[in-house]
Amino acid sequence: MKILVTGGTGFTGALLVSRLLDMGHIVRSLDNQPGIFYDELKEKGAELITGSVTDRQVVMDATQGMEFVFHLAAAFRKLNAPNSYYYDVNVSGTRYVLEAADACNVQKVVYCSTQGVHGHVKNPPGNEDSPIAPADYYQQTKYEGEEVTQEFIRKGMNCTILRPTAMYGPGDPERFFMIFRRVKKGMFPMFGSGKTFYHPLYIDNLVDAFILTLDLEKGKGGTYLIADEEYVPIGTLVEKVSLAMDTKVRIPHFPITPLIIAGHIMEKLCKPFGIAPPIFPRRVDWYRQVRAFVITKAKSELGYVPRVALDEGLRKTAEWYKSKGYL
Repeated sequence: MKILVTGGTGFTGALLVSRLLDMGHIVRSLDNQPGIFYDELKEKGAELITGSVTDRQVVMDATQGMEFVFHLAAAFRKLNAPNSYYYDVNVSGTRYVLEAADACNVQKVVYCSTQGVHGHVKNPPGNEDSPIAPADYYQQTKYEGEEVTQEFIRKGMNCTILRPTAMYGPGDPERFFMIFRRVKKGMFPMFGSGKTFYHPLYIDNLVDAFILTLDLEKGKGGTYLIADEEYVPIGTLVEKVSLAMDTKVRIPHFPITPLIIAGHIMEKLCKPFGIAPPIFPRRVDWYRQVRAFVITKAKSELGYVPRVALDEGLRKTAEWYKSKGYL
């Protein structure tokens, strides 16, 4: 099959492209910048196009001749980025991809959204029908991208929407790295109780879910949360990371209210200078926003089964960080 992956040289996209190539598919990637796996993907035979989904003509050109599209490209959280940045990529870019897919008679489009559209889960565990309550503009525009996708579904296009939880694994130098780095130092300050639920998703499990959607009938018109089997309190997650690294860690607890106040103050002070604040509200949210879901729908309708459990995933991730010199 001829497959286009937008965001194909990013963390998730690169691993998906690699898997698709291993399966014998012809794969084209559209990404606005080379990622750390660019050379490896090129050597494996991927067609790599550098360009943005915000450019309608670039998207149309990239979609020509394709039979299937995985739309992973997204504007993630970025310091001092205006709201227009997120809207242009996550909403308009999604529309351009779907318009191009329609014009090029693509058989199916899979849109990668995020668990963040649900915001804080007040009654865990949540599911696909839990309230939509995005906590920031990034999450809001990802949901608006879902709404654009639903427009095309109503017009008869074959689309599937996936909402991954907190992705991690080898190849990711950012998402979980903060946790591993702090654990290595031997102390992890915990603000609040440490009992807030967090739902990890090992990258291979997510790629498995994408691969399942290659079946044109699976997930047709549906929306699915994709996650590992278990969610855990963040305090337990830190302890599991220490075990994966074979490192002892102290977890002293501190009240969270002063951190919330400091986050807002630091963000306002640093914004005029264009520098990244050491603490900001979205980072503080990690300590207090519940993320916990059931994946019953993905199991029953897609046949999704997470193969890599949390302990094994953390161990593999720790090994990768060490092998690449991050730890």
